[in-house]
Amino acid sequence: MPNDLTRRALGRAALGALAAPAILKTARADDVLKIRCSLDTAPSHPRNQGVVDYLKKVEAASGGKITGEVFHSGQLFADINVSKALLQGQVEMAVPGLWVLTGIVPDTDFVQLPLFYGQPAEVTHRATDGKPGQYVAAQLEKKLRVHIPGPWMDLGYQNWYSTKTPLTGPDSFKGLKIRSPGGAAISWRIKFFGGLPNVTPWPNVPLALSQGTFDALVSTDESVNSAKLWDAGVRYSYADHQFMGQYVPMFTDAFWGKLSPDQQKMLTDIWAQNIGGYRAAAFASQANARKALEANNIKVTDPSAAELAESRKKMLAQQDGMIKDTNISPDLVKLVQESIGSSA
Repeated sequence: MPNDLTRRALGRAALGALAAPAILKTARADDVLKIRCSLDTAPSHPRNQGVVDYLKKVEAASGGKITGEVFHSGQLFADINVSKALLQGQVEMAVPGLWVLTGIVPDTDFVQLPLFYGQPAEVTHRATDGKPGQYVAAQLEKKLRVHIPGPWMDLGYQNWYSTKTPLTGPDSFKGLKIRSPGGAAISWRIKFFGGLPNVTPWPNVPLALSQGTFDALVSTDESVNSAKLWDAGVRYSYADHQFMGQYVPMFTDAFWGKLSPDQQKMLTDIWAQNIGGYRAAAFASQANARKALEANNIKVTDPSAAELAESRKKMLAQQDGMIKDTNISPDLVKLVQESIGSSA
């Protein structure tokens, strides 16, 4: 009898050992996956609102198996530092602007090419949604070990804004210290117009402006509005639509690899289904922001089509030098020219 009991006990132990992997596997399948997303703009900003909406839709579609939390206003990281956070696994998601990624992939500066200066948003979309965007996304995925789920979010047209100096034309910028959000190409354009580039992370801009650290900045109507930069002294704007700012959604490979193929498809599909709405919301937000700027006594100058064309022509004459200075790939420039065709 003792021997029978011993054999039964050993049998139960063996069965338990065999079942353990299955139990662990089930436990992992039932685990809730959390997405921490770092953004350095305010909760009212269209990027933040779009990402919050996306993560809510993901949570609902996953039945609560995937949840998200957005850290606004640079609570975790400024965009200029978020690439390192992605690599170190300190966040699972980020949606940085192309301009803060140029130190990692110089080709992200391609939307700054003079070809795009003063052009409609559709021209940029033809490039970023097409082969040039795919070319750049592949580099970002490799260098940052991330997965990009689909088309990029729009911010809107980047313009000039100043405190004391009226901005009435291309000659208004000579000698001004001008804040750049980052990227060699924006600095190149600032120098082209005679300004002195100053790179300051977005969360620090209001204080720096009010203290006179710089005289002007490159930004968008909505970013100026969401930060209420008129309180920091902004009084003038030159709305030349120098380029169309976009943000790149990215998940760490470590997080993406935890998802089942069905979950990966779900996240990709939800992004594809909603990116059009997020882009439309961004442009509506920019239009409303323009009204808010004017209501707060910011004088906006809209250059004529002829003035924009003249500035673009002058920049195009120096584009080869800009490409060399910013290390943009000639192969990428060729893809851009092919994608935008006669618009160039």
